[in-house]
Amino acid sequence: MKKQSLILIAIIASFAACTKTTQKSIEMPYKSENFESVIGGKPNRLFTMENDNGMVVTLTNYGAKIVSVYAPGRNGDFADVMLGFKSIADYQQYGASHGAVVGPFANRIAGAKFTIDSITYNFPVNNGKNCLHSGPNSWYRKVWDFQKDGNVIVFTLTSADGEFGFPGNKTVKVTYTLTNDNELKIDYELTTDKACHINLTNHSYFNLRGEGNGDILNHILVINADKSTPVNSEMLPTGEIADIRGTELDFTTPHSIGERIDSQNQQLVYGSGYDFNYVINKAENQLAFAASVYEPESGRHMEVFTTEPGVQLYTGNHLGGREIGKSGVAYTKRTGFCLETQHFPDSPNQTGFPSTLVKPGETFNSNTIYKFSVK
Repeated sequence: MKKQSLILIAIIASFAACTKTTQKSIEMPYKSENFESVIGGKPNRLFTMENDNGMVVTLTNYGAKIVSVYAPGRNGDFADVMLGFKSIADYQQYGASHGAVVGPFANRIAGAKFTIDSITYNFPVNNGKNCLHSGPNSWYRKVWDFQKDGNVIVFTLTSADGEFGFPGNKTVKVTYTLTNDNELKIDYELTTDKACHINLTNHSYFNLRGEGNGDILNHILVINADKSTPVNSEMLPTGEIADIRGTELDFTTPHSIGERIDSQNQQLVYGSGYDFNYVINKAENQLAFAASVYEPESGRHMEVFTTEPGVQLYTGNHLGGREIGKSGVAYTKRTGFCLETQHFPDSPNQTGFPSTLVKPGETFNSNTIYKFSVK
């Protein structure tokens, strides 16, 4: 009996070893030294987190950016589902928003200005007559301080009163956590010594087929929103909150991204595709489901949860092929999508939108989760 038990244990151990090796190894197209530099007198680095399931996330403190997310597919293969670049030099040369924390104010500000207590503040003009993502050289081109503890990375930054035109000495902390539930959690915290409108987000472009592996038009999208904030021809909110059920913007039931993207819906014509803020069906400050995306070929599935009132869907309509990604493939039109959790665009100039004003003594807090699985 004792000998038979030992044989049985050996067989079970052998089977377990065989099943464990089904996970395929990850080979990154870059090394840590590709991100080691000094910018503005501050050191820049690459950081790696890996959970018990083999999921890997890399980040850099240049713009507090997510560089890669290696997520599992149906066949046990891991693919980097995050658009981005393989060196700090590329991030400096190309679009700085890829994977970045955007602030102090994400999205558009009409006329590149807002007023607080009768004082008008002016910002860089980089989108027609307007300010987009706080200007061309905002927090996504800053080197953040960092602290890493296992699968938790904290990036911190101080922003002086008047930087990019925004009032107040601001201290911001962004914490990334990779869990064993395949969740990438992003927690934002900010204080200021002068009243300022704040809207923080992460501007990651995803492709669940894998970065550099074609377009995202077959991805199946669900957004937990009955309403959106319509825009005019300048992509600025009209101030309306409109019911979109039954229109080409409605993703309350699953649709592929490409199914209606080129329709003659006036909003889609303005945006050259999807580039709209959706009003999430949730209570204020509640951490709730915002959206999900499923890629049928790989089986990869991503869910988004947030405390923010809105999520901006952008389908890479203006990726023009000028940027060469990590795999050596140019990022062309609609090869990535964004689901940016945030407050509504131009909120400082729209009295009917949820307020983005943060005052001295208050703390801005926001939480977002990107959860990956296989279907």
